[in-house]
Amino acid sequence: MVSSQTTALNDMTPADRHRAIAAGFAGEVAATDDWSAQSPVAEWSARDVVGHLVGWFPEFLAAGEVVLPACPSVDDDPAAAWAAHAAAVQHILDGDDPDRDFTHPYLGTMPLSTAVDRFYTADVFMHTWDLAQAGGRRPGLDEGFANELLSGLAAMEEVLRSSGQYGPVVAIADDAGPVVRLAAFIGRDPEFGDEVKLPPR
Repeated sequence: MVSSQTTALNDMTPADRHRAIAAGFAGEVAATDDWSAQSPVAEWSARDVVGHLVGWFPEFLAAGEVVLPACPSVDDDPAAAWAAHAAAVQHILDGDDPDRDFTHPYLGTMPLSTAVDRFYTADVFMHTWDLAQAGGRRPGLDEGFANELLSGLAAMEEVLRSSGQYGPVVAIADDAGPVVRLAAFIGRDPEFGDEVKLPPR
């Protein structure tokens, strides 16, 4: 999922984009030693970052009558939970009819792959930052995709802020890159991970 990848995330199909972004998140899962470590989101630990993704998306799909199989408990094994969950989502996108109509009671009707891509895969991308920073790491996220997400979010900033799901914009240097600007826009302190002290390996 780094910016030097052969095919940029922006140019991928929804299935391939999810595969790449989920693999990047899995890399951060594998690198996590302390699941109780504080993340850049005040009320979340590293474990809670995984729990958020594994928890909200099955409910989102179920509202449109798409059912994901249950995955292992995040409390017991965050890595196993993520692996099972990501595989289940990928199965939808690699299936026989990923573009079938998906109707959500609040969002209307769209292709299922579009719903996954727009509302979930982008969320995994952004939360990869959170999980990495909880361990004091700076993830090598795709800058072009970060810039695209930032443009889309900025266009509906008033709605996002009023939802309470994003904190206030964090001040950053004028020459900050797209990934840092995206993190700052959604209320993350880009210097958070610099303060994390990793335990000895």
